[in-house]
Amino acid sequence: MMTRKINLPPKKERHKLFGSVEPGLKLKPTEKEQMPDLQNAKKDFLFTIDSVGISNVKHPIMLKSDLNPTQQTTIASFKMTSKIFHDSKGTNMSRFTEQLETYRQNGGFTPSIKSLYDFTKELAERLKQKDASIEVAFPWFYERKGPSSELIGLNHADATISVSYVEDVGFISSASLTCAVTTLCPCSKEISEYSAHNQRGYVTMNVEFTEDYIEEKDWKAALLNAAESNASAMIHPVLKRPDEKMVTETAYENPRFVEDMVRLVAADLYELDFVQAFTVECRNEESIHLHDAIASLSYRKD
Repeated sequence: MMTRKINLPPKKERHKLFGSVEPGLKLKPTEKEQMPDLQNAKKDFLFTIDSVGISNVKHPIMLKSDLNPTQQTTIASFKMTSKIFHDSKGTNMSRFTEQLETYRQNGGFTPSIKSLYDFTKELAERLKQKDASIEVAFPWFYERKGPSSELIGLNHADATISVSYVEDVGFISSASLTCAVTTLCPCSKEISEYSAHNQRGYVTMNVEFTEDYIEEKDWKAALLNAAESNASAMIHPVLKRPDEKMVTETAYENPRFVEDMVRLVAADLYELDFVQAFTVECRNEESIHLHDAIASLSYRKD
């Protein structure tokens, strides 16, 4: 490596060296009230836009859970939108983040059904629109014990909760949860002299809540149980040898196709009184194939 002594010019001169220029003459207004507001222009702009807003907004949230840890903080990704009619040019993007910041300053954001109802209604009012929607996606962590050793570790599932508000209609709330399970192939077990191949499966449940759901039951824990209790075996973060033996044998005793999984999970969701409609998907990362196995079904109770 060659070295040489460098005579550095002052920082302002260095900036000029790399392209900085002196500020130009500024003639446009600097006061907000005097600035033109293009987004609030009223004219016939041809089409009504179904939704416009912001997405991929990272923000800290606080979660409550029926499973340990019962209170936790995590990072969520927010999507917030509203409709604008043909006579409006655009929306006011800054008002979405202003609404989020208001909640942060007033004790933090906890995405419960009630708080999201309040949030979307207030957001619509802030935007001076008749509707608003919010989607909050986040990792949810929960403790899992080894079945024999009872050593604890943290698992996580990917959760999303969505609320839409329309002034003359009211609220619609829904959620989804994706978690990992173990599935053992029934066909492999049936035809093999010994052993059977198994794989990691991913169960995704999308549910629409009933109008009277007020979270007396934790939907996250309920959906997690619907998936895990119907799998060949659960996923564990910490396994000692006695745990591994129990998990392996449990999987062998409970073989599952993806078709079996979606039907069994659907039965559990059907029994949840706060679920109005649901879709269940299962995707197995096959261990002896290069492809995945998939299945899905949808059902509305009404």
